[in-house]
Amino acid sequence: MSDSTNNFAQKPQATNYDIIIAGAGCAGLSLLHSILQSPLLSQKSILVLDKTFEKSNDRTWCFWETHPSVFESLVCKKWESISIHKNEFTKQLSTHPFEYKMIQGVDFYNHILQFAKGFSNVHWKEANIHAIEVEEGIGEVHWATGKAKAQLVFSSILPMETLYAMSQSSIQVPFLWQHFKGRLIEFSTPLLDANEARLMDFNVDQKSDTGFMYVLPLTDRQALVEYTLFSPSILNPLEYDKEIDNYLNVHFPQQQYQVLHEEVGAIPMTMQRFDKTSAPIYVIGTLGNAVKASTGYAFKFIQNQVAQIVKALESGKAIQTEVHNTRHQFYDAVLLYILQNKLMEGSEIFKLIFEKNKAATIFKFLSNTSTIWEDIQIMRSLPTRIFLPAAIKVITRRS
Repeated sequence: MSDSTNNFAQKPQATNYDIIIAGAGCAGLSLLHSILQSPLLSQKSILVLDKTFEKSNDRTWCFWETHPSVFESLVCKKWESISIHKNEFTKQLSTHPFEYKMIQGVDFYNHILQFAKGFSNVHWKEANIHAIEVEEGIGEVHWATGKAKAQLVFSSILPMETLYAMSQSSIQVPFLWQHFKGRLIEFSTPLLDANEARLMDFNVDQKSDTGFMYVLPLTDRQALVEYTLFSPSILNPLEYDKEIDNYLNVHFPQQQYQVLHEEVGAIPMTMQRFDKTSAPIYVIGTLGNAVKASTGYAFKFIQNQVAQIVKALESGKAIQTEVHNTRHQFYDAVLLYILQNKLMEGSEIFKLIFEKNKAATIFKFLSNTSTIWEDIQIMRSLPTRIFLPAAIKVITRRS
């Protein structure tokens, strides 16, 4: 970021605040933005903590919606058509009435940091947080050289080592990773159809799990090409490069291109709870289970979560951070059980769903906004002989 970012960390710090936001990633900054948009809350004293406010383009978020949202100006590309590929099967689907949208992380971070800079009641501290605890009903956040207190603390800090430990020890509750590496590439000549997003191309090495290539063309020369896997373990970095190279060689043989940017990541896919804290400490984002367990999609769920929190703060009601309803959580649990136990190939599951349904129905299902009838439509796409026993197994484990 610009030098103005450093000014955030240099502001004098108080000891007591109305609200502390621990973690300035997607969830923390989304909550900050939503609070500052509220006439009832915008003057609350707020402390934002993170190890750094020098943000990079470490994430790309894609999501679908039917109408422009508050972050519409940050959307760098949107598509009204997607495609799915598996062996000889290829299907193009109109997303209407949805649009599939992309926001780059650095644009999102910078937008909110610059917006928040205009509020003198927002304070900033660059620090590695050591502990978050409750003392006499007040939330306390500790770092190496100090601490701060607040009536409310919202944390999105979830160390990767904690996630790795949970994934290795997971027995009763399935735990998969959605892990990926992507390259933003630019070809020397126009080769791409910028109007269609290749959402899942399963014609890649599945690594005995579920693997696909994700191709999002920004222009007729530029595209994000991302190798993604759903599996219990994360690959050696060279394996992602190998698959991306192979894919580009097959689809764009002997074409010249340059790599403009790379991104890597690993998203937990599980029904496990990551944190058991309660008032006055609340967990948000991935830590607050905002990620949809069966797909890894998070951006819109995070926006729903922070809107829910702000509404509760405005009305004085109890804060609820759960954003996934029980019915769709059950579907997620069944799918994860099937994938973890390799009862059916993930590529075949998604192929059947997209083969037999409209994109709009699928998007509603994946957004947890589908009706019971739409759920039935999706379920009828899949083999009962596999999904019914898995559903019974999930139910009996829960009881």
